[in-house]
Amino acid sequence: MIQTAFLAALCVFVCLGGNWLWGQTMIERPLIVGTITGLIMGNMQTGILIGASLEAIFMGAVDIGGALSAEPVTATVLATTFAITLGVNTKAALALAVPIGVFAAFILMFMKNVVMNIFAPMVDKVANDDNVRGLTWLHFGMWFLNYFVFSLVTFFAVLAGARPVQQLVARIPANLMSGLAATGGLLPAVGFAILMRMLWSKQLSPYYFLGFVLAAYLNLPSVAVAAVGIIIVAIQWMRDKQLMDLENRQKQTLAKSDAIIANNNSETTATQEEEDFFS
Repeated sequence: MIQTAFLAALCVFVCLGGNWLWGQTMIERPLIVGTITGLIMGNMQTGILIGASLEAIFMGAVDIGGALSAEPVTATVLATTFAITLGVNTKAALALAVPIGVFAAFILMFMKNVVMNIFAPMVDKVANDDNVRGLTWLHFGMWFLNYFVFSLVTFFAVLAGARPVQQLVARIPANLMSGLAATGGLLPAVGFAILMRMLWSKQLSPYYFLGFVLAAYLNLPSVAVAAVGIIIVAIQWMRDKQLMDLENRQKQTLAKSDAIIANNNSETTATQEEEDFFS
């Protein structure tokens, strides 16, 4: 079990820490994290399924000001690990992932706002001394320490929590497990609702209802609905490009007309001045 805990912690360190090493590379998204975790744990299909489901849940989660949303990397890694190694139902694992992600978000915030602030005087001193090499070492050292310590949470959670979770899953009644599965199935709808609340507008509403009709009444799969969306985007882009080209041509025509009028006015003024001089 130590090996499984180490691999889970490694997934968190690589996906969460690597995401911010060279800027935001988006490898901390649940779909990527689930795929990587499933590949390392030996069941890539389960990892992709859980990652895709959690992606639908967390795509609308945004940290604004002091508000904390759930941390998706730890939630995805633990949900995928429990589903693969313990045989937990996929939807039940999704239901467990959300509270895990919220708890992990508070730990990550504590690491950033409390633990990392200990090194703030050292960073200020090195920066004031123009010590570029020292600042580089501090940057990468703090990065490694922050995400290494945070990944230990996943390590001990899998190491110490695997047996209790396994015993808990074994004792869960069938009715309660069905309830957890139903809850896990509803969570993606909550994620889409949060995202739609931020993006909703009258201009986008026809596309939303079009997608709903295609999926609900025509029974088209999500890939086909996405393909229709791409086609609509391409048509809209070509239409906007034609309008922009037409507007640019009109501006060029008006500019040429203004230049001709200005030239004629200058010639008329010069001719009139010449006639006044010789008169």
